[in-house]
Amino acid sequence: MKKSAKKVAVKKAASKKAPATKVAAKKASLSKKPASSLSTLVEPKKLAPDFSLVDAAGVTHSLSDYSGRAVILYFYPRDNTPGCTDEACQFRDLHTAVQKCNGVVLGVSPDSQASHASFAKKFKLPFVLLVDEPAANGTPVVSNAYGVWQQKSMYGRSYMGIVRTTYLIGADGKVVKRWDKVSVTDHGAEVLAALGELVGELG
Repeated sequence: MKKSAKKVAVKKAASKKAPATKVAAKKASLSKKPASSLSTLVEPKKLAPDFSLVDAAGVTHSLSDYSGRAVILYFYPRDNTPGCTDEACQFRDLHTAVQKCNGVVLGVSPDSQASHASFAKKFKLPFVLLVDEPAANGTPVVSNAYGVWQQKSMYGRSYMGIVRTTYLIGADGKVVKRWDKVSVTDHGAEVLAALGELVGELG
């Protein structure tokens, strides 16, 4: 009888541990899968999602911090790559003109603080670069909220990544205009022109 009771006790203990093991295994398998986009692009006239992200120096910036100013919020794939460097340098060269329009430039990518710091120093970028650090499932939260974390493909391989996208957000926090799958050539000038039109309408 004692041996039988012992076997029952062991069996019960094993059954209690099983669900936890299954859950842990499930979580691990989910984390290895490529994350899918959970959000769609934010449409013009809609309120831009607020967020809080750190810059290269570890200082936290929220979209709401810039209430009352126009915000050029641009999402780019990676520091120090040709297209991203060209785009950043365009915004650098137009930065004074943006400021004259009461605007601010915020760049966002999943790169680290160290990477952003090096990138900004190398190309003398005068605006803030924000770190959209991927969550446990590999998805950068803010990029996903703005719908720019999408499935991409290269050389026959599919993967999730940032699709180059720029938002012009008005002083009221609403999206004024959006540029999808940005072609870098003359992009800075296009955005500045839209900002100028916005300021003219408000004036």
